[in-house]
Amino acid sequence: MEEDIYLQQPQEYEVKWKEKLVCMLKKSLYGLKHALRQWYLKFDGFMSEQSYTRCHYDHCVYLKRKNDGNYIILLLYVDDMLVSSSNMQEINVLKRKLANSFAMKDLGSAKQILGMRITRDRKNRKLTLSKSEYIEKVLKRFNMQNAKPVSIPLPSHFKLSKEVRPKTQEEMAYMSKVPYASVVGSLMYAMFCTRPDIAHVVGVVSRYMNNPRK
Repeated sequence: MEEDIYLQQPQEYEVKWKEKLVCMLKKSLYGLKHALRQWYLKFDGFMSEQSYTRCHYDHCVYLKRKNDGNYIILLLYVDDMLVSSSNMQEINVLKRKLANSFAMKDLGSAKQILGMRITRDRKNRKLTLSKSEYIEKVLKRFNMQNAKPVSIPLPSHFKLSKEVRPKTQEEMAYMSKVPYASVVGSLMYAMFCTRPDIAHVVGVVSRYMNNPRK
């Protein structure tokens, strides 16, 4: 730990005659506000020792260029990782080093991460990302699973403006029960990576999260 952090003695584990004293942490504890940063610093130090370069634009992306010109890339999301390279041997070497330093589980070839389904068509050299399962969960969550699908996300006749806001007490009471911001947030997550076709309409409806009307 970089700071002095104290905590109360856990119930039923108090030291007799010292119940009023507190404990000082010697290392990071799971669930602590500092835990994520401590984990990242430890992992970042490990990757630096392995001669990996941290991406300037995304600090959770690490790259290493081999003598043959190929790269090995590691993507980190909290404690989930994806490793990519054209050389499987290099991937195995990195995984062994990771296993020697951290408690980890090798799940093999990536099939799903962060709600995205990964499909490989090696014959045609195609890699497909899909969030269909996530989208189905979102539809079910907001009772829209039986909604009629359309090919155009935003019809030309559908106009929104700042004037479109609740104007009566009845409308305000109705909209107070509508999770508008949650729906927009769910759409925004679907938009990233796999559904750029809805980017425009998500941008439009995002402008009215402060006070939407039915």
